[in-house]
Amino acid sequence: MSHTTPNLLDIEGLEVRFHGERTVHAINGLDLTLKPGEVMTILGESGSGKSVTLKALLKLLPEKRTAMSGAMRVDGIDVMALKGRALSDYRGKTVSMIFQEPALALDPVYTIGDQIAEAVIRHERVSKREAMDRALDMLKRVRIPSPESRLKNYPHEMSGGMRQRAMIALALACKPDLLLADEPTTALDATVQIQVLLLLRELQKEFGMGIIFVTHDIGVAVEISDRIAVMYAGNIVEEGSVAEIIKDPRHPYTKGLLEANLHDADPSETLTSIPGSPPPLDVKPDHCSFAPRCAYAEARCFKALPPVLKPGPGRRVACILEEGRAPVMTPAREPEPA
Repeated sequence: MSHTTPNLLDIEGLEVRFHGERTVHAINGLDLTLKPGEVMTILGESGSGKSVTLKALLKLLPEKRTAMSGAMRVDGIDVMALKGRALSDYRGKTVSMIFQEPALALDPVYTIGDQIAEAVIRHERVSKREAMDRALDMLKRVRIPSPESRLKNYPHEMSGGMRQRAMIALALACKPDLLLADEPTTALDATVQIQVLLLLRELQKEFGMGIIFVTHDIGVAVEISDRIAVMYAGNIVEEGSVAEIIKDPRHPYTKGLLEANLHDADPSETLTSIPGSPPPLDVKPDHCSFAPRCAYAEARCFKALPPVLKPGPGRRVACILEEGRAPVMTPAREPEPA
C-alpha cells in the first residue's frame, strides 16, 4: 500500500482584502501546495500579489485593515487560527522569511551576532553561549569571511551582499521547515546575486526545507526552482515544473513574460512587451483579469472567471485556450455577490 507524503504547505481559497480609503482585493481565491524539500518560485509583475501571499503566511499584514479568508496549513498547523505565543513560536521556527531589503529587516542597534542568538534563544532553550556558537556556525555556512569578527558588526558596517547573507543566516538559524524569500537578490549586482542563489539552493538541500521564492526575474526562477507558479491579479494563472513553464508555456500571460525576458535576448531585436497594465484591484474579479491585455480574448473571457484546467500532474492553466487540450478538472469559483 503506497503512502503519499503529506504536503508541507496547503493554501485553499485564500482571499486577502485591504480596507482603507478604498478596498483592495489583493488575493482572490488562491490555491497553492508545496511538498517537503521542494522549491517553488512565484513569478509575476509588481502588484500581482506575490509579497502579500508570503506576508499572509506569516500573518504579517496589518490586522485592523486586512480581511483574510480561506485556509492555510503549514506542516499541519492551521495558520489562520494562530495568535499570541503560538504565532510567535511559528514565526522563525516553522516558517522563516528573507526580506527584500535586509537593511530594513535587520535591527540597526544590535550586532549581527546578538540578533541571530536572540532568535535561537527565543525558539530553543539554550544558553547565550550556545546561541552565539549557533550564530557563528550560521555565518560560516553562509560563507561570510572572518565570521568571528562579523558577529560583532552592526548591519550598517556590512556591504549589501554581506547583509543579505547575514539575513539568510538569521532566517535559517532555527532550521525552519519552510523558508519564504521575497525577492532577496533584487538589490544585488549580478555576481553577488548568483552567489546568493547558489548558496540558498545548497542550504535548502542541506536542511531539507521547502522554499517559496518570489521574483519577477525568470532567470532567477530557472536557477533556483523545481516548480514555477505564475501569478496575475491575485491568483495563479499557470503552474508547472521549470521545464514545462519554459518550454511549453500555455497561458498568454506566461508567454508574454517569457517573450519580454532580457536573458539571452538578441541585442539587435526589439523586446516584446505585454500591452496595457495590470488591472485595478478595487473590484473583485468576476471575469478573466488578463482578458483586456490578451490577444486571444473572446467575448466570454469578459463574462466569467476562466476554467482551471489540469493537463498533467502538478500542472494547471487558468485559460479557455486550454479547453481543447485537456479535460476541465476544477470548475472556476462562482463570483460572490457584491
